[in-house]
Amino acid sequence: MVFISKILFFMSHHGFLTVVILFIIFGALSALTKKWGLLAVAFILSIGNVIAGQFLNAWVLNKYGTESTAVITSDVETSSTLNEQRIHDYEAIVKKQDGNYVTTFFSTTTAAIYPIENAVRIPQKEKRFPVKFISGYEKNIVILYNRSDEGKRVLKYEKRMPVEKARIQYEADPQNQEFIREYRDALTNYLKEYDDPEYSAKLRQLGSQ
Repeated sequence: MVFISKILFFMSHHGFLTVVILFIIFGALSALTKKWGLLAVAFILSIGNVIAGQFLNAWVLNKYGTESTAVITSDVETSSTLNEQRIHDYEAIVKKQDGNYVTTFFSTTTAAIYPIENAVRIPQKEKRFPVKFISGYEKNIVILYNRSDEGKRVLKYEKRMPVEKARIQYEADPQNQEFIREYRDALTNYLKEYDDPEYSAKLRQLGSQ
């Protein structure tokens, strides 16, 4: 697994070099076998790595990795952009199983984050956060953002949004049965995951309507 982790780290952090290496390997195989269609394989693998390389890395590390913690020590904004947002380069230290630390690096575009979603969420600098790595190559980490303190706050805020939307509708028209039902459902779903006396009281109040 250490070898696989090293390959995945290289592929996700050095996309251009990965493309060059793939075309050299498959180009050589094509020349030897006279099967030039192998170049198409190199092209497909190159595109696949650009699109999903970091996601594959995140999945493997979360599936087979050992849990630990890390701290971002440097956050530098670059001149490059992704979806009109500045790309950042990060440096971090990762706690190994023996208690010592090892340095690593990643960027907005190369960071492995789990759960896999269409969002790039990086913990704040100097804040300890959970990660996983393959023991023996702690440099390659997946950030377990939703399990960090910051991630938990963000997740809780996102879970509250449907409740707030339903509350506003209900307060605008308290007699509307559809709004009452939507508010009740939103509160019920939220309370399944979070204990909130105020929301519990409101749900009991709605139950009598």
